[in-house]
Amino acid sequence: MSIRLPGADGGLRVHTPRPVPAPVVTVTVTGGGPLRSRTLFAAAHVVADPFADPHASAVDWDATLAFRRHLWSHGLGVAEAMDTAQRGMGLDWTAAAELIRRSAAEARTVGGAIACGVGTDQLTGPAPLDAVRRAYEEQLAIVEGTGAQPVVMASRALAAIARGPEEYLDVYDGLLRQSGGRVILHWLGPMFDPALEGYWGSSDLSAATDVLLDVVAAHPEKVDGVKISLLDAGREIALRRRLPAGVRCYTGDDFHYPELIAGDEQGFSHALLGVLDPLGPVAADAVRALDAGGAGVRTPDGGAGVRALDAGGAGSGAGVRAFRARLDPTVPLARHLFEPPTRYYKTGVVLLAWLAGRQRHFAMVGGLQSARSLPHLARAYELADEQGLFPDPALAEHRMRTLLGMYGVDA
Repeated sequence: MSIRLPGADGGLRVHTPRPVPAPVVTVTVTGGGPLRSRTLFAAAHVVADPFADPHASAVDWDATLAFRRHLWSHGLGVAEAMDTAQRGMGLDWTAAAELIRRSAAEARTVGGAIACGVGTDQLTGPAPLDAVRRAYEEQLAIVEGTGAQPVVMASRALAAIARGPEEYLDVYDGLLRQSGGRVILHWLGPMFDPALEGYWGSSDLSAATDVLLDVVAAHPEKVDGVKISLLDAGREIALRRRLPAGVRCYTGDDFHYPELIAGDEQGFSHALLGVLDPLGPVAADAVRALDAGGAGVRTPDGGAGVRALDAGGAGSGAGVRAFRARLDPTVPLARHLFEPPTRYYKTGVVLLAWLAGRQRHFAMVGGLQSARSLPHLARAYELADEQGLFPDPALAEHRMRTLLGMYGVDA
């Protein structure tokens, strides 16, 4: 049976849904051990409470934690309370702190790896530099207190008050000195958040990269890795090659992730990605193909999960080919979800979770379900269905028809 989907031109096109999902989507690998050759953190969305005021940061905790268990069951780590969880776009700091506490406790229960965002979003207006420092320190203490690995997120408040690189170097130096373990530094580009334009003290990305590397070089023993979200593969590779030994690169590039994770003869990126929210099972299966090809080893680190010993190259040719064969076909969906305005990618991510049956509604905190057009959502459904991402294609089709009907489309 076919379904008619609206296009941006106002017309309808016919799509024939897949009768069955991709096999990997319906198989969980709990107990199969962690991924060995790459670390994958899926930045996970939150499930809103549909009966609450959408502007109240109200979260359906049971459904939100169930989605994290789904990701852990495939061997992925969870990157919690990141921008995918609508930090600064509907989820306030009070709700984010509760999310961190609950998810970290759940991670301990199931043995899942977790890293949590440390920011300054308890500051709701202009703030002096000392207040920015204190806000970062407060959130760092909360995350470390849960046993999760901290991800030091880019700060809107710091971007607003800093007048040059010196303020960034000073704030990050103090934070790294206080951290009890190794953190991930997160550089989110302005395509994800326009308020972060000029981060690290310059709109020149080469100059900004130098400042970030200076931060890392001052305390390499405190930096597990840097997470780069600039949607520029060449710039990420160049930065990756300049990192000190033992400091990893986590790609945040939702356009070029297959090639960046696969790597080259000089190294590779791990991943902390929003696109892994809908692609978790497929991405985990791809990394297991790398594992089978001998693309790296992994040992316990005594912290929040496990650490990979980064091999110099990408692994065996057969493993890389199998990895790319699994993950390359997902790129059109990722590019669609993250098309400009990129910051609204969360809407498509939540749509796919609803269509996949992983939550019972398509509602978001802050009412963000309205941030994308109906043709955009219809295309996201079509691309995800072509990849077999829906465990129950008939349910996904039914829910898509329901959504289309609400907009007056006779599908």
